[in-house]
Amino acid sequence: MILRSYCILAQKTARLLVSGRHQLPTCIRLRSANSLAVRPVLSVQPTRALVDEKFQIVVRNLFPKQEVTVHSLHHSDDKDSWEAFGHYISDDNGTVTVMEDASTGGTYTGTEPMGLLWSLRPIPGSRHGLRLRKRNVLSPMVVNISVYKGLMNQGFSEEAPLATVVTERWYLAPGVQRVDIREQGVIGTLFIPPGPGPFPAVLDIWGGGGGLVEYRAALLASHGFVALALEFLSPNKKRTLDIETGYFEMAYHILQSLPQVSSDRVAVLGLSFGASVTLTLAAYSKTAKPRCCVCISGSHVYPVNKTLFEYFQLINQSLANSRFDENNHLILRDVILPIPTEPDLKVDVGKIKCPLLLVIAQDDQSWATVESTEDMEQIMERSGNRHLLTVLSYPDAGHLIEPPYTPHIRFSYFINPHNKDKVMMLWGGQPKPHADAQEDAWEKILRFLHKHLYQDIPPANKL
Repeated sequence: MILRSYCILAQKTARLLVSGRHQLPTCIRLRSANSLAVRPVLSVQPTRALVDEKFQIVVRNLFPKQEVTVHSLHHSDDKDSWEAFGHYISDDNGTVTVMEDASTGGTYTGTEPMGLLWSLRPIPGSRHGLRLRKRNVLSPMVVNISVYKGLMNQGFSEEAPLATVVTERWYLAPGVQRVDIREQGVIGTLFIPPGPGPFPAVLDIWGGGGGLVEYRAALLASHGFVALALEFLSPNKKRTLDIETGYFEMAYHILQSLPQVSSDRVAVLGLSFGASVTLTLAAYSKTAKPRCCVCISGSHVYPVNKTLFEYFQLINQSLANSRFDENNHLILRDVILPIPTEPDLKVDVGKIKCPLLLVIAQDDQSWATVESTEDMEQIMERSGNRHLLTVLSYPDAGHLIEPPYTPHIRFSYFINPHNKDKVMMLWGGQPKPHADAQEDAWEKILRFLHKHLYQDIPPANKL
């Protein structure tokens, strides 16, 4: 009896297929869906890339119009877990293409090819006030990309994904050398591109958070520049307080004198406090003559023409102008407002003789960069060197403008290296506009550096 039923069913199926009607009987469709279904296939290309390269994510073999969640998970060098996710509905062919399809919910919405990176956030239950930073550039940023059934917002660790791909995001390209620098009192890390050189170079100066931050210099070397990440605010308080302008000039000369470096093609790039150092060197130094300069989220108020002890004393005298928002996040932007009119309290940017790129965020809550830029433009206009200035200004972006796809951090804990006070700092910005600003700014920074440092260099020495 059972055999006769299967034979009848087989005959009916054959007649349907011959007649061109490909819809299978219900019992066969259920059997295929439940026990013989082809599992979804997740593709991420490339799986190994630099952090500023885009990837393409495609999910295939889904049911038509199936709801799924595409999820990213990263375990940071600080042992914290970060995640991002988007909600998608597959097309008529059972495919989701992240580069083309819009997320309807999650940590980002709309068509965002890199939303799974720039919208990363600490997983629920994480420590408060985190900031994602790469501590060890010799290892990749490992990101697990997964696809889950249905539209999920939480509980990813409790569910089995339909498919997972492990990806690697690198700051260090193959062949780039990393060299510790401990020379003439200067501490830093040097990154050298592969090839015979000589190459243009960039002195990379970070902000007031201190420490030796390497990842941006590593990425610059991956794009063909010898780059020196410089430490100047260190755990050694006495050493830090004694540092003055000469320290930065010495670092510049060490970089300039390397055999792999074109000595007349050296730039300085600074973020926040590092931008103050950059402007001071460009305006006043008699020995460090950069070919061009890039300043991110910085100001010309308070030149760094004194010891760091004296500099931070001056800043601390103005801290009465700081304030806290309703969430007890510290806002520092008012510390240098109103912009001083006394010439000795500002870098005389009218003395700068090299091309200068200023990158600012219009929602910077940490430093008054918008007002500072307006004043610098006026000074340079009066001095006749306004033609050297290029300004990139980004609405709704915050202070921490980093390499592309770095997660936006509106606030995080900040430890003052001068007095070791720990505060929750408000940096400003909104996730999507900030992500757009970082991607656009990085592309234009690289273009600016290539224009002014690689011009007239034989093609054989370019990466």
